[in-house]
Amino acid sequence: MAITELAELAEILKLTDEEKSWNPEGPDTLPLLISDDIKDLLDNPAIRRQFVPSAEENNDDEGNPDPQEEAKHSGTERLVHRYTNRAAFKTTDRCFAYCRHCFRRRFTGHLSGPASEAEIREAAEYIAKHREIREVLLTGGDFFTLSDSHIDMLLSIFRSTCPSVILRLCTRAVAVYPERFTENLMAIIRKHRDGAPMFLMTQFNHPAELTDKAIKAVAGFVDMGIPAFNQSVLLKGVNDDEDTLIELSDKLLMARIKPYYLFQGDPVKGTKHLRVDIERGLEIEKNLRRSLSGLGMPQYTADLPRGGGKVILTHSYLEGKTEKDGRIRYIFTTPEGETRSYPD
Repeated sequence: MAITELAELAEILKLTDEEKSWNPEGPDTLPLLISDDIKDLLDNPAIRRQFVPSAEENNDDEGNPDPQEEAKHSGTERLVHRYTNRAAFKTTDRCFAYCRHCFRRRFTGHLSGPASEAEIREAAEYIAKHREIREVLLTGGDFFTLSDSHIDMLLSIFRSTCPSVILRLCTRAVAVYPERFTENLMAIIRKHRDGAPMFLMTQFNHPAELTDKAIKAVAGFVDMGIPAFNQSVLLKGVNDDEDTLIELSDKLLMARIKPYYLFQGDPVKGTKHLRVDIERGLEIEKNLRRSLSGLGMPQYTADLPRGGGKVILTHSYLEGKTEKDGRIRYIFTTPEGETRSYPD
C-alpha cells in the first residue's frame, strides 16, 4: 500500500522536526503519496528529500503557483499551447508518487481526475486545426496512472484525429511504479506505435532510482522501437554535485536512455528549499563537460517565468576575437582551461 499520511511515514522513518511540522492543509499544498517502490528507497537521503514533505514547503511564500503561465496559454481546458510547434495535454492530475519539487503542484493531486473522452476529443481537434503543432506531450500528473482502457481510447483518438503528430509519453512511473508496465499495457502501446514516432520521456534524478525493475520497464519501450529520453531536475541535496550526475548519466546510457535535460528548478511556491543557485548550476554544467561525452551530456535548461520558454544555460567558451592583417580570429577557452584561436 502506498503511503498517504504523515503518521504512516513516522512508523517507517525517524522524521526530523521539519518533516513532522509539515502542514498538509496549507494553501496550494501538494498531497503526500509515496509508492511502495519508493518506500523501499527512503533510507537514501537523496530519495527521501524528493518524496518526504517538509515544513519548508509551507514556509515558502516567494514562489508562483504557475510560473510558466500555463493557464494563460491554454488552448483547451486540458491543453497547454505555449510553444508554437508543440503542446502539452494534461491527461490526469494523478501520479503514483508526488515529487516535492513538482512544478505543476497547483494541478497535481487536486482531484481533477482523468481527462474525459470529450476533453480528449476537444484537445485532439484543436491540435488537428493548428497544423503548426508537430509534437504533443501526454503529461499530467502521470499519463500511465490512467487505466489500460483509458490509455487505449486516448491514443486511438489522437492517432485518428491528428495522425502526423509526434507523441511524447511523459512519465515518472518507470522510476516510482515500474510494475505498471504489464504485458497488456505494452500491447496497447505497441498497437498504436505505427505512424508518427512516439518517445518515452522519463524522469530519473538520482542513480538509485535506476533499479533493475525500472530499467526493465524502460527496456520494454526501447525494444519496440520507442526511444527513451531523460529529463532530470537539478535539486539541492539530491543531485547538485558532479559525481552524482556523472553516475546518473552513465547509468542512463547503459539503460539505453539519453540524458536530455537537466532542468533548473522552477520558482514554484513550496519548492525554494530544493532549488540550486544558477551560479552553482553553471559550475556543475561546466565541470560535467570535462567528464561526459555529447551522448551523455544533458542540456542545463531554465524554463523562464511568465511563460518565457526554455533557454539553455551554459558557460561561454568564447572569450573574444582579434584582427590581424584583415583576418579575424576568435579566441576560445577549452573545457580543460587552455586557449585556442579559430579563424573566421
